[in-house]
Amino acid sequence: MEPLGLSVGLLVLFVSFGFMVGVLFGFFGMGGSFLVTPTLLLLGYPASVSIGSGLAFYFGTSVIAVLKHYDVGEVDYKLGAILFVVLSIGIELGSRLVFGLEALGVAGLVTGVAYVLLLGGIGALFLRRAYNLDDEEADDGDADVSDEEIPPVARRIQSHTIPPMISLSSGGRASLWTIGGAGGIVGVISGLIGVGGGFIRMPTIYYVIGTPLTAAVGTSLFAGLFAGAFGTFTYGTSGSVDLTVVGLLLVGSAFGARLGSAATTIVEENDVIVYFGLMMVFASVGIALSELANWLGTGALDLVSVLLLVGSSFVVALLILYKALEAARATDGRRSIPGGSH
Repeated sequence: MEPLGLSVGLLVLFVSFGFMVGVLFGFFGMGGSFLVTPTLLLLGYPASVSIGSGLAFYFGTSVIAVLKHYDVGEVDYKLGAILFVVLSIGIELGSRLVFGLEALGVAGLVTGVAYVLLLGGIGALFLRRAYNLDDEEADDGDADVSDEEIPPVARRIQSHTIPPMISLSSGGRASLWTIGGAGGIVGVISGLIGVGGGFIRMPTIYYVIGTPLTAAVGTSLFAGLFAGAFGTFTYGTSGSVDLTVVGLLLVGSAFGARLGSAATTIVEENDVIVYFGLMMVFASVGIALSELANWLGTGALDLVSVLLLVGSSFVVALLILYKALEAARATDGRRSIPGGSH
């Protein structure tokens, strides 16, 4: 008996996989397309269905996670709306660049190298930030790092007040030129490598525009919401979305995304940065192995690359849930101290 046309093993796999990606999505503000799509390809789904189903899942999870971030006031809607406009323009330019590279016969090589360098570079940047925060805490006598803190590079960029200036919901201000330039570049990159771009969008909002980390996650989700809707519509009209697979993934992610979003308010900023950095480094290695597999023409490395992507993601998701549970228990313990009992 195969309910919904899938084996029980696949049913469990898709629900649990959706839960894991949902946790990561809600916590980091990045889509799961770079995890879902290669996994569906490995399971034998056609490329168009893998991409279309990945985008549909990305859109559905975006709605869930944005609602949770809205509940805790972590979405800058004005900034998100501006970013959506410039992201759309950038994505169109990036797609045209791909067509030009295809005409030269180097599109695959360029996008593969860009993917590896971007993921590895972003991961290294976040791990370096975490290392610097550790040094700052040691110098300050293990003082807590505020979740409202923004990186020094963002403060330097914000110090250049080139009008028109836009007020951020976090209380700071940023030049429209900074927002437009950063969003446009992210859009071009997203169009070039063919993903939602959350793993670029969130760090850009945090490091360049200069919002607190939790607000950067929520705003990144909001800005990418409409792009996911457009992609889902495009692939859906051509019949390239497997609604059964997407539905099962969303069942799991409905719980995971809300837990991941809630965890951003109780897990320390330094932990968020470390986890995101590790995720990007592992993903970079995994995709580098995939590119090497394509070059060597062997399926073994391709399998290792997907297992590395999925396995490391499960580990990071479990770490997030563990840290959130640990923080919640510590909070409950502090609340019980004055009265001596709950």
